[in-house]
Amino acid sequence: MADSSPPARRRFFIPWVPKPKTMKRIGRLHIQLYQRTRGLLGARADGLDIFLLTTTGRKSGVDRTVAIPYFRREGKLLTIASYGGNKKNPAWYINLRANPDVRYQIGGEVQRGTARTATGEERQRLWDSVAHEHPRFKRYLKWCGDREIPVVVID
Repeated sequence: MADSSPPARRRFFIPWVPKPKTMKRIGRLHIQLYQRTRGLLGARADGLDIFLLTTTGRKSGVDRTVAIPYFRREGKLLTIASYGGNKKNPAWYINLRANPDVRYQIGGEVQRGTARTATGEERQRLWDSVAHEHPRFKRYLKWCGDREIPVVVID
């Protein structure tokens, strides 16, 4: 008797890193949905928890908001400045290096914090924990060249 079940679907990954202008358009829409619904729409994307991070532009002094993944590890709130595997750091990361005072929104709650880049053993431990749970970050290492992807802790 022949098996009547449908053929198994093959899962595959297409390496696609959006161009910066495309990422900005997608990001603006995401931010609007998140803010207007207090996180009901946009708080999760592609299996990741998302928050809104607002930094101050290092040249303009204007507040800049991005929707990016966040993680909780060892009682700390952190994010990864992966920029989808691009070869350069994202603008939000460059801004917070110049001014570490940030605002962030998780769901409907907005808070202030101070961002810092994890270094040494702390960075490696946090990176390994996130990359183990979300292997996409390991793939980003192959795409971003010599850039060490920063791990940002928000206190």
